[in-house]
Amino acid sequence: MSVNDGVRLDGARVQNRGRGRGAMIGGGFGLTGIIIALVWYMVTGAPPPAAITQGTSPQGSSVQQSTTSDFADKCRTGADANASTECFMVAVAQSLDAFWEKELPRAARTRYELPGFALFSEGVSTGCGNASSQVGPFYCPADGTVYLDTTFFDELEANFGAENTTLVQAYVVAHEFGHHIQNLTGVFERVNPRDTGPDSSQVRSELQADCYAGLWLHHAASTVDPASGIPILQAPTRDQLASAIDAAAAIGDDHIQESAGMDVNPEKFSHGSSAQRMDALTTGYETGDFNACNTWR
Repeated sequence: MSVNDGVRLDGARVQNRGRGRGAMIGGGFGLTGIIIALVWYMVTGAPPPAAITQGTSPQGSSVQQSTTSDFADKCRTGADANASTECFMVAVAQSLDAFWEKELPRAARTRYELPGFALFSEGVSTGCGNASSQVGPFYCPADGTVYLDTTFFDELEANFGAENTTLVQAYVVAHEFGHHIQNLTGVFERVNPRDTGPDSSQVRSELQADCYAGLWLHHAASTVDPASGIPILQAPTRDQLASAIDAAAAIGDDHIQESAGMDVNPEKFSHGSSAQRMDALTTGYETGDFNACNTWR
């Protein structure tokens, strides 16, 4: 998925939190590998020690960030976005903002408020507490910010077999922005973080975020950059779409359990099976309809 060269990027849209060092929630996350964090969810039904949970307040020692800046000097054009992962994140955020600023008032009669978007390395301090990179990308409702360590994309490919394409990267970000949409529309109030299983509130929330990601992808090539008047992103190719659907399958709860050498236990599902996640993403993309993403019916 490429960015049109004439697009003007606002690099200040994305924060650069730099490298974070210090204790994590619960005194530190001693397990290695993001797959361990996800397996923890499925074995216990609870967040791992350093994870972020919805609505929690800061706990534990603070994380010392090496820098807090943005990408204003680095990310200015579509060409910059096509040459740099960080600048591509800026372009994706701008596209998501432009889409949801129109779609959310139209479809849900709710004003869109821009979420924060912060890139970090190793660890970060948030309104929900402190987290290590091993928890993966996440949205913190307490400060309305999406947090991402871009090394996650390499982890996704190495540990789950999902190809690291730009469309997969965009899908991951759009999924987290989907959680922000849920926060704005009040859906988060329905989610019980202890509720697991294929029909649980956790799974419904995750599938809706997948569907919202697909919904945005449906409209992405026609979502215009207000500054330049041209579409921000080019239409994805068939192969790129396949990579995003494959990524949705790779991070299905059943596939993660199998990858960890565990028996598949649907009662421990917290994000949805591979089939559920592929279906949710595909539904959003094929219909382009906000109402088709209602997973609570």
